[in-house]
Amino acid sequence: MTCLTEPRELRFSAATYNIHRSIGPDGKQDPERIAGVIQQLDATIIGLQEVESLYEGEPGLHQLNYLAGQSGLRAVAGPAVFRADSHYGNALLTSAPVINVRRHDLSVAGREPRGALDVDLKIHDRDVRVIVTHLGLHAGERRRQTQDLLKILSRPSQQLTILLGDFNEWLPWSRPIRWLNRRLGKSPAYGTFPARYPLFALDRIWISRGHPQTRADFEVLKTNETVNASDHLPLKATVKLSAQG
Repeated sequence: MTCLTEPRELRFSAATYNIHRSIGPDGKQDPERIAGVIQQLDATIIGLQEVESLYEGEPGLHQLNYLAGQSGLRAVAGPAVFRADSHYGNALLTSAPVINVRRHDLSVAGREPRGALDVDLKIHDRDVRVIVTHLGLHAGERRRQTQDLLKILSRPSQQLTILLGDFNEWLPWSRPIRWLNRRLGKSPAYGTFPARYPLFALDRIWISRGHPQTRADFEVLKTNETVNASDHLPLKATVKLSAQG
């Protein structure tokens, strides 16, 4: 007799969080509050923006080291601004093994330097590609940066790909959002900014694999802690995929 069983579902979670250099709406810089939010998120992957860091292996105590130490997660720095005392930009915290790291320059002349942190991870024996980014404040700048991201995403790959970050786009019909939706599938829009009255969906997560059994549930973490830790709220996605996918 043949025994039929339901395919096992694999789960992991990914979050994006602009920590605003650990400065809350009250104007106080308090990395301990950010560390508490990261622990609340309990995510496999956390993409950070506006974090101070140094490259791995360099001496010094800084925000990214502190947050990694408090959370017990691996840290990968992706700075866009380089200074003598500390670098500044994107970062990734993860409990998954890190396989490869690529850093892309998305800067536009005359504007604040921007970048994308592009990391290959191993999760549940699956290859997962995560891109963490933070786009600029000017509409034309964001359009150029999105075109650069689309080129980065054009690399042939069978990996589950997750693009997340602060895209600074609040209009759902903007060209960058439409372009990324066309490439990766529609990203739901949840208000994450400003933290106390989250009206604008600046922070986004796209999940693309081209497999019908990949699903995700999204939530914005709004608690007493998150509304005071940063000017953005964190956005989290719980990714579900068939073990046979």
